[in-house]
Amino acid sequence: MKEKITGAEALMRSLENEGVDVMFGYPGGAIMPTFDALYDHRKTLNHILVRHEQAAAHAAQGYARVSGKVGVCLVTSGPGVTNTITGIADAMMDSTPIVVIAGQVGASFLGSDAFQEVDLVGVTQPISKWAYQIRRPEDVAWAVSRAFYIARSGRPGPVVLDFAKNAQVGMVEYEPQHIDFIRGYVPEPDIDPVAISEAAAMINAAKRPLVLVGQGVELGNAQDEMREFLETADMPAGCTLLGLSALPSEHRLNVGMLGMHGSLASNVKTQECDLLIAVGMRFDDRITGKLATYATQAKKIHFDIDPSEINKNVKVDLAVLGDCKQTLAQVNKLLKKNSHTEWIESFKPYFEKERTVVIEKEIHPTEGPIKMGEVVNVVTQQTGNKAIMVTDVGQNQMMAARYFKFTQRRSVVTSGGMGTMGFGTPAGIGAAFGAPDRDVCVFLGDGGLQMTIQELGTIMENQVPVKLILLNNNYLGNVRQWQAMFFNRRYSFTPMTNPDFMKIAEAYRIPCQTVIDRKDLAAAVRTMMDTKGPYLLQVAVEEEGNVLPMCAPGHDVDDMMLEFK
Repeated sequence: MKEKITGAEALMRSLENEGVDVMFGYPGGAIMPTFDALYDHRKTLNHILVRHEQAAAHAAQGYARVSGKVGVCLVTSGPGVTNTITGIADAMMDSTPIVVIAGQVGASFLGSDAFQEVDLVGVTQPISKWAYQIRRPEDVAWAVSRAFYIARSGRPGPVVLDFAKNAQVGMVEYEPQHIDFIRGYVPEPDIDPVAISEAAAMINAAKRPLVLVGQGVELGNAQDEMREFLETADMPAGCTLLGLSALPSEHRLNVGMLGMHGSLASNVKTQECDLLIAVGMRFDDRITGKLATYATQAKKIHFDIDPSEINKNVKVDLAVLGDCKQTLAQVNKLLKKNSHTEWIESFKPYFEKERTVVIEKEIHPTEGPIKMGEVVNVVTQQTGNKAIMVTDVGQNQMMAARYFKFTQRRSVVTSGGMGTMGFGTPAGIGAAFGAPDRDVCVFLGDGGLQMTIQELGTIMENQVPVKLILLNNNYLGNVRQWQAMFFNRRYSFTPMTNPDFMKIAEAYRIPCQTVIDRKDLAAAVRTMMDTKGPYLLQVAVEEEGNVLPMCAPGHDVDDMMLEFK
C-alpha cells in the first residue's frame, strides 16, 4: 500500500519534482496547512518571506527573468492573493513564467462569502495563461505539473493555482506527475518550411534590412542564432526594452534601443528600411509611434511563437511561426553571406547627432547638478558592463535602459508592458536569488522606491546582495516631464516631499551613502560595489531633467525631440 500524505505535503513534493529551490511568499490563515508542510522542506525549498504579497509576485518575476526557470510565490487567500494581481498582470504582459499558489477556503464554503474568500479563478483568468482551483488532494500533483508546463512552454506566462483548504489537509496516495502534452494546447506552432524559404529569399534580396530584436530571443535562448542571423546577412538591429541584452551593446550591428526614448538612428532608419524583420516582439505602441505611418515603405517579416501577435498591431507580409531558436537556425542555413556597408554607414550621422546633442551632455556634463544618465554610466562602467540591470518605472527606467551596457544575456529585469511602479526593489531581490553569482544593480526613483519600500526588510533579513541606486529628483519624474512638455508645466501632484532615505536604510541595517557632488560619485559607486551584501546609494540628481530623445505619443517614430527647454 502506498504512503498516504496530506495535499499540502503533496504540493511540497510536487514543487521539488519540478526542480523548485526558491520561492517567495507570505503566510496566512487559508494557506497555513501548506506552510506547516513547508516547515519540513526548508532545506530543499528556500522560502523567502517578503513584506507584502505584491513583492512576492515581482520577486518571482525577477527570479524567472534571469534564471530562465519558473518563479514561484505562495500566499494566502483574499487580500493575500489579490495583492499579487498586479504582478500576475505584469507577468502576463511581459511573458514571464511564474506560478502563484494561493490558499482558499474549504470547498464546502465556496460561494458563501466566507472570511477571506475571493473568486480567484474568475479574477485572474483574463490575466493569466491558466487559473485552476484545486478542490481535492488527489488533484494536487496533476495540477502542479500542468501549471509548470503551461507557465514555461510556448510563450511563457503566469499560472494561478487556487488551493482549497480541504484539499490541503485531505489525505492522498501521492504519485509524481509529469505533463508535457495537453490536448488542445499548442505551445509551439509547427514550422512552415515554405515560410522559412520565403523569409530567407526576402532577406537575401533586401538592400536596406533592419532587424527588431525582442525579448522572445532571450526567452527562446536564441542569442547565438540571432548573432549568426545578423552577421551572415550583415543586418543592423535595434532592440526593444526587454530585448536589450539579447545582443551585446557594443556589437557592431547593434544600432540601439527602439521606440519612444530609443536611439535616433534606429527610429529614423525604421522609416527608411526596405525590409523590417521583427523577432520575438509584439509591435508595442511605444515602439511603433503612429501606427498608420509606421514603416509603410518596408516589407515586413514577423518571427513569433504566438500566432495571436501576427497582424495584431502591424500588418506583415510574411509570418514565420515557431520557436525562434529553431526558426532562425533554419533561416540561417539559407542565408547568403551579404554586405550592407553603405546602409550601415548611413546610420552613423544619426549616432553622431544624438551623441553630441544628447548623450555627451547627459553622461559627461561639466557643470550643474548630477544627471541620471551620468550615474548609470558610472555604474555600468564599474561593473565592467557585466551586471544585471533591474529598474523600477519612470525616468530611472529609461535612463538605465539608454545608458547601461550589456555583455551577458538575460541581464534586463524591468516592467515593460505594465509599467509597474514599485517593481524594482522586489524584482531585484528575485534576480539576486536567480543569479547569485552576478552583480544586481537596481535603479530606482524616489516615487517607485516608496511603493515597495517595506521590502528593505526582506533585504535585511536575507542579506540580499542587491545594489540599490536611488536617483532622487524629488519628483514623480516621468509624469513631471510629460506635464512640462504637454501640460504647460502645470506640475499637478508630481513634486514630492521625501523622507530621509538614509535614516530608513540605517533602520533596516543596510549600508548607505548620499552623493550630492559630482566629484564624489565614482568613489561612492566603487564603495557600493565593493561592499558585500546590500547597499543603498542615493544620488541627488537634476530635479527637472528630461529623458531625451523622445517621440511624442501619436507622432511618427522618426519624429524625435532631441532638446527641450
